[in-house]
Amino acid sequence: MAEWIRGRVKARRQWSDSLFSLVVEAEVAPFKAGQFTKLALETEEKKVARAYSYVNAPGQDPEFYLVTIPEGQLTPHLAGLAAGDEVLVQRQAAGFLTLDEVPPGRDLWLIATGTGVGPFVSILAEGACWERFEHIVLVHGVRFTDELGYRERILALTNDRAGFHYVPFVSREAAAGAEPGRITQAIADGRLEARVGLSFSPEHSRIMLCGNPQMVRDSIQELKRRGLEKHLRRRPGQILMENYW
Repeated sequence: MAEWIRGRVKARRQWSDSLFSLVVEAEVAPFKAGQFTKLALETEEKKVARAYSYVNAPGQDPEFYLVTIPEGQLTPHLAGLAAGDEVLVQRQAAGFLTLDEVPPGRDLWLIATGTGVGPFVSILAEGACWERFEHIVLVHGVRFTDELGYRERILALTNDRAGFHYVPFVSREAAAGAEPGRITQAIADGRLEARVGLSFSPEHSRIMLCGNPQMVRDSIQELKRRGLEKHLRRRPGQILMENYW
């Protein structure tokens, strides 16, 4: 049975009208970068819980990147929390979007939309990726520029890493330094590979996808055309994925 502990909000940040982060003081169990846990609040009728990935590296204060869903049962209440407020946290983490699930390779592609970038920030901060891969590419797709959460932290974590590429996509407005349109189209037409100077190949590429299910499905379909396959423990491949809104 899941063990719930009481945490307290230590800090919050509002990125856009609907995107925010919570840093929580809570004695969570050790976890692997890329994993998730659950946050919950108790109402008069029941406890409402949802899964969220850790953004922080293991050993740091738990941090979560969230989007407010207006009709949701939980995120509108989480969005109203301030420093000092209480929130329930599931102590044990779960999930397999972790580096130890990724087969050896040369290039690691981290492809995310929206708040799906959170687990990849954790992986970059934890640091084992730098020893395993020659090139690391972080691709983050959003609608508007102010939704590129954690851009400053990503750049701070990677500013001395010669093999790192950060490629933001902004689909609904022009943004300096960002690619227009959708990630999946840029995979299909070769624009993403051209931007970073690397090609997708079964030999060299290891790909982690995290974001809305349509992006994940479409990306897998395009990557399969290049000969890449989903990774399963019983049948090793090159693509790991997690649907994440």
